[in-house]
Amino acid sequence: MATKKSMRVLLITLTLIGLTSLLLLSAGAAPPWPIPDGVKTIEVNGYDMAYQETGSGIAIVLIHGSLTDYRTWKNQIPEFSKAYRVIAVSLRHHYPEKWNGTGSGYSIEQHASDVAALIKKLSLGRVHLLGHSRGGPVAVMVASLHPEVIRTLILEDGSIDSLLPDTPENQKRKAEWMARGDNALANLNAGEPEKAAQEWLDSYGGPGTWEKIPAVAKPIILDNIGSATDKGDRGKISCADIQKFSFPILLLTGEKSPKMYDEIFAILRQCNPDIPAPIIVPNGTHLMHSSNPAFFTETVLEFLNKH
Repeated sequence: MATKKSMRVLLITLTLIGLTSLLLLSAGAAPPWPIPDGVKTIEVNGYDMAYQETGSGIAIVLIHGSLTDYRTWKNQIPEFSKAYRVIAVSLRHHYPEKWNGTGSGYSIEQHASDVAALIKKLSLGRVHLLGHSRGGPVAVMVASLHPEVIRTLILEDGSIDSLLPDTPENQKRKAEWMARGDNALANLNAGEPEKAAQEWLDSYGGPGTWEKIPAVAKPIILDNIGSATDKGDRGKISCADIQKFSFPILLLTGEKSPKMYDEIFAILRQCNPDIPAPIIVPNGTHLMHSSNPAFFTETVLEFLNKH
């Protein structure tokens, strides 16, 4: 039978354990991967989401596309932060996490939920929300489900593929995306991330695409190669969702962007005629904020300053 003294010791021990657990929960456990200097994290939906923050004032939230992270906005952040509070996020399973492409949680719906939670947890109010490529449907879904947090919406070659008609050409494109994702996962499972990157990019952009990537960009792609296992799902966004949008919208596409984005933006404008025609970035590729950063940044700032 336990003595009074042993019972007191047990009660004190349990109390200390409870207090320790409470302190850990309130402080938040450290993410299970290294966080670079100058990068913050916030727990959203059970995940430690990384973001870079600079500047003050009305917030602009930047959402990257596939195979990249918050670092893709290095040319925009210094300029945007002169007048705005800039939040450049890294989506779930992107750098600084080193994801191998396995497990759950990599979807447009999850990423939109995470971004909306971040906006609310940081008390950003109504934000300018900018999404590039796959970040486009993430931004659109945030705007559709949480319009109260949107000041303006900016889509840079937003891949809102669910609006495209079910033509043989688009069916072929979907099949290619699925095969590309399966192949990337097989290469990652075999421990060959660079092969995964090379075959993914060469399949998407044509033979030799990987070799043409600047040396400075390759490590970023390899840091995010797990996202190459995505099979092209871009969420369930409908014309009815777009029709509800009443905030200012800016569309941008590159002069050298794939023509698919012209088709997507044309459908967006059919759904909601109040959306202005896209601005074409001269000599801009799909990654126009990098291929013509001066024009892109100036155009976005001009739009932001009006709203």
